[in-house]
Amino acid sequence: MSQFFCTSLWFAGNAVIDDLATQFNVEFNILGYLLSFVQFGFIAGTLTFALLTLADRFSPSRIFMICAFLGAICNLLILIPNITVFNLLTARFGTGFFLAGIYPIGMKIASDYYKGGLGRALGYLVGALVLGTAFPHLINELSWSSDYRAVIISTSVLAAIGGLSMWLFVPDGPFRRPVSKLQLGIVTQLFSIPSFRKAAFGYFGHMWELYAFWGFIPIILKTYAKLHGIQIQIAFWSFIVIGIGVISCILGGLISLRLGSRKVAYNSLLVSGIFCITSPLLFQLQPQFFIVALCIWGMLVISDSPQFSTMVAASSPPELRGTALTITNSIGFAVTIISIQLLSFLLEKIDHTLLYLFLVIGPAFGLYALRK
Repeated sequence: MSQFFCTSLWFAGNAVIDDLATQFNVEFNILGYLLSFVQFGFIAGTLTFALLTLADRFSPSRIFMICAFLGAICNLLILIPNITVFNLLTARFGTGFFLAGIYPIGMKIASDYYKGGLGRALGYLVGALVLGTAFPHLINELSWSSDYRAVIISTSVLAAIGGLSMWLFVPDGPFRRPVSKLQLGIVTQLFSIPSFRKAAFGYFGHMWELYAFWGFIPIILKTYAKLHGIQIQIAFWSFIVIGIGVISCILGGLISLRLGSRKVAYNSLLVSGIFCITSPLLFQLQPQFFIVALCIWGMLVISDSPQFSTMVAASSPPELRGTALTITNSIGFAVTIISIQLLSFLLEKIDHTLLYLFLVIGPAFGLYALRK
């Protein structure tokens, strides 16, 4: 619940992009920049946390709470009257920075509670992230007023509640192995482990596709509606396509108990890559089949994520799991900036139905890493 509440900060700006964009007269695609600055902040935060090994040296539950409060404050800053584009992007950067103390730290807390069955546990946890990511779209769709500030205020309040709940009700786990001092050579040490390296590279390929797909779901829906001359509830279906991933995360976690995390991750990445290749054909489908196909893609694009994190945690020394999860998150989200900016650039250059072919680069790289 804490993870769900706090990660609702992630796409809060994205969910109200149309309202925010009307305040600024800019010549660039503000959607791509809003997304990328959250990712930039997350990368800066995860690098800071990883290099200082904060998650392994201090109580992760307390770190989670502090970052939830500070993230909620940064989220509220975009409501400053007459805010400039620079300050808007800075506020989103700050939100991303403190999300680094929520998402990977939440996985670290889970890993401290499980010796076996971590794949299932992280399936539920990443499922909570998926719901949190999609939730601002639902708030926007069901908002009791036409004021976009309802989305921002609601997500900030939820994040504060989530942070406080984590600190009050989730003490440090029984399998936590704290380290007592700063270890600056930890990154090279981790990547010298072959199983860690393969799991991390598979995760990086997965991340190339994931956030670009999530971030551009409203664009996918708008493109389809324009092509077929129909009306689509953009916010509602954005919530459904992202949020349905919670089902596949949980199912993938349960299946991993029998087949192993690698098989679940490999097959999810394979079928998701097939969706990337065939994406131009999706726009030719009838509306009901288009929505069903998009929902299936939304399930497969995320179902491998908890299993990659499980493999990363399992291949790391117990006392360094928090740092291992954080550094892979950091590099993975750096990859998302490249794919998001690539799609943002191509948005003005090519037919919108061809945009998502470029997402197959990630699954192809990840599958190669896993097979090798």
